[in-house]
Amino acid sequence: MQNTEPTLKLRLWTVEEYHRMAEAGIFGADERVELLEGKIIWMIAKGTAHRSAVGRTDYLLKNRLGNRACVYIQDPVKLNERSEPEPDIAVVKVDPLDYADHHPTPTEVYLIIEVADSSLKLDCETKAKAYSQAGITDYWVLDVVSRQLRVFREPTQDGYQSEIILLEDATISPLEFPDLSIAVLEMLPPIAEYRLQNRLPFKTFVSVH
Repeated sequence: MQNTEPTLKLRLWTVEEYHRMAEAGIFGADERVELLEGKIIWMIAKGTAHRSAVGRTDYLLKNRLGNRACVYIQDPVKLNERSEPEPDIAVVKVDPLDYADHHPTPTEVYLIIEVADSSLKLDCETKAKAYSQAGITDYWVLDVVSRQLRVFREPTQDGYQSEIILLEDATISPLEFPDLSIAVLEMLPPIAEYRLQNRLPFKTFVSVH
């Protein structure tokens, strides 16, 4: 029997409408949401490993970059008129007004990092597609469960053309700052010290495509 149920169309929101809803108090004080591809989505609750990784990465980048860039934690980035996610880490251009008059846009973004404990699929698929379509050239997903760093580069409208998985003993440099060498282990929660002390083996990288 033919299915005659109509296909429901979603009413997508713009960034301006999203801001007006927030200003009107529609979202509760304890509701953590973000706008992605016109949809208002709940931000996934963060565990202790997530918090640790965000704090370590923030401290590391701020110390290494100094005044060469600004590093923001879980602040909005306006990708386009229908997406304004709040990435865990955003490394952006220095702005004379400290972004008092607007949120950073793709041309002002050097690097975006999402830390994943229970959000790996969302970060590597939905968010990766949104960041790629917006032209974010350097996007990292730090997986604190598998203790890996997924590096997405070469953005297109169909998604990133390059994805590399780095394991915890690898090092990486942001595209915009090739002189800056970062060890994946430095960003991860410090339970890896056990492996180092006991000389347990681990690999360096796996190329996905």
